Amino acid sequence: MKLWSSRSLKWRLVSRLLLFEAAIILSLLVAIVGGLWSSGYLIEDYEGGNLDVLKDALSRNGAGQLVLLDTPDMVQLRGDVTDLWFIIRDKSGNELSQGSIPPEFALTGAMLDHLADARLADEPGRPKRPDAVVKWQDTAAGNVQIFTGTQGHMSFKRMIAGVSGGMMTVIIPLFLAMALASLAITPLVVRFALKGVKRAADEAAQIAYDKRGLRLSTAEVPEELGPLVNAVNDALSRLDKGYALHERFLAQAAHELRTPIAILNTRVAALPASGEKTQLLQDISRLAILSGQLLDLQRLNHAPMPFVPVDLVGVAGRVVLDLAPLAFAAGYEMSFEPDAGEIIVNGDPMSIERALTNLVQNAIDHGGGSGTILVKVLQTKAIVVADEGAGISREKREEVFEPFNRLQPQSSGTGLGLNLVKEIMQLHNGAIEIGNGPLKGACFTMRFSGTAA
Repeated sequence: MKLWSSRSLKWRLVSRLLLFEAAIILSLLVAIVGGLWSSGYLIEDYEGGNLDVLKDALSRNGAGQLVLLDTPDMVQLRGDVTDLWFIIRDKSGNELSQGSIPPEFALTGAMLDHLADARLADEPGRPKRPDAVVKWQDTAAGNVQIFTGTQGHMSFKRMIAGVSGGMMTVIIPLFLAMALASLAITPLVVRFALKGVKRAADEAAQIAYDKRGLRLSTAEVPEELGPLVNAVNDALSRLDKGYALHERFLAQAAHELRTPIAILNTRVAALPASGEKTQLLQDISRLAILSGQLLDLQRLNHAPMPFVPVDLVGVAGRVVLDLAPLAFAAGYEMSFEPDAGEIIVNGDPMSIERALTNLVQNAIDHGGGSGTILVKVLQTKAIVVADEGAGISREKREEVFEPFNRLQPQSSGTGLGLNLVKEIMQLHNGAIEIGNGPLKGACFTMRFSGTAA
């Protein structure tokens, strides 16, 4: 189970944070411009309306004299301001003027040689825009001094151009600084915030059908993800409860079957000898094996087993001795080949003996009714069971360990024997393998690690 990739989540959060910051800056900019526009500051209090238009329209003719071009803004200004007046001078003494200077500013016109920049008002102390301005400006005709009134207004186009310039010089650098800060800080914040999520994801990766009771930790999970983790834990609790009920039912059913199976076996054994009696006894034996295997699985899953030193050679010798008569009666020869007199592993002797018994019984059932069944104990803490039957194809080698799976439907087996072997080997932190062996048929190898799972 995997909740999500913290790396992809981190970069999604970073990208969303950058978009959020850009939206905030843009909204703030729109709010400021809109506020200024609606307040009248850009219309009523702006003092550079005439100055901006004159500066943009100024040029020189072929003789080097100052001239005004009829730009759209110039035409608009002359139409809006009927009493437009101005004096434009350069440092070489060239001058361009229009209209009459208001009498209150006539003295200022005579003193332009001694002025740099000035704001002039008919009423001193008035807080709003002045009545006239004097400023030196850089234009297409060079650096010039412009003395004019302030009747014009800021155009929307000029306002947008000013805002764009402000964005280039202030807003964009600010956004880039915020973006760099986000790229540097956000991953650290996300990593810290998602530390608990990663721990929960690691715990979820350990969940398996045979490991019940596991729950995801909620200690360091962000508060927003707490309901999700709690919901997963509740679901695991319900699954554990349902699985326990299911297992308890199977165990009780298998246990209850043992008595009627024993009674049935006794009654059939008392019948006169016949083919039907033999068939019945075989079917009853199959039922007895099935109920025993179900109980074995229940015992493996629920009863904690103390691991003790187990002699694999001794266990294998007992299994061969017990099943040899059955193998001889079925047409086989038995061969027992230990590498040493004693090979010790840590484990449950009863479970190991049951697993080996199932492998030998499997060889008797599927070995073809002839040849040799070999049981070999290796010094590498492994037990090999091989026969000379048809073997198991590579594509079927995993399927045979599934419960109630039988390669031959007409087989007398229960389909639980090899599954039980796999469960026992997992319990011992070992493995069961199917591969090529010393004989031509199937070859099963039980490999032990010597430690508890």
